[in-house]
Amino acid sequence: MSLDTTPYPQAGGPPPPPIAPSAPKVTARAKQRRRPLLFALCAVLVAAGALGAAFAYTSLNDTQEVLVVSRDITRGDVIEAGDISVVRVSVDPALTPISGDQRSSIEGSRAAVDLWAGTLLSEQQVAETLVPGEGESLVGISLTPAQMPSEPLYSGDSVRIVTTPGNQGEIGDEEPVTIDATVVGVSRVAETGETVVNVSVPVGDSADLAARAATGRVALVLDARER
Repeated sequence: MSLDTTPYPQAGGPPPPPIAPSAPKVTARAKQRRRPLLFALCAVLVAAGALGAAFAYTSLNDTQEVLVVSRDITRGDVIEAGDISVVRVSVDPALTPISGDQRSSIEGSRAAVDLWAGTLLSEQQVAETLVPGEGESLVGISLTPAQMPSEPLYSGDSVRIVTTPGNQGEIGDEEPVTIDATVVGVSRVAETGETVVNVSVPVGDSADLAARAATGRVALVLDARER
């Protein structure tokens, strides 16, 4: 038989002191669970900062200085210093804007088309002289592949427009009519496969050339490009 040895307060004596609850212990395992989360958060923040810096660096290096129209310019007007300005922008590779360091060479040129303020200036919109010039006319000729050389034509090429035989293929004793011209522009019509060549000719030859071109009985001859 066991005896209860638990002390009891004596009669008239003070009560025993209360037993304080033990404080919860933080185990090493709980600390270890929090540390990987903290490290993962730091890694994410560092990676985000690196990506932001890389994007800013790439964006800055993709920009370039180009010329932009500062105020409206009418076709044919001389481009003055106050008409254009230099800006730094990110340019689409499909565009061909004029570099900002060419500003001095562009001043004094003429606008080949109407230019509006805020648009990028491209080489196709600027010309040293207007076409057609004084005493010249511009005539468009639609040609099939058999009526022109396979060699690509460029603006400034010297060509001859020659009258060809009729539908029956008859060739007379007379020399074919030939008209000297200068190529101004070339465009291809996808629907018909024909090529439209715009040529500049003296005013006196323009009506005759236009009439012959309308019949389709002409051919284009490319002369030597060596000067």
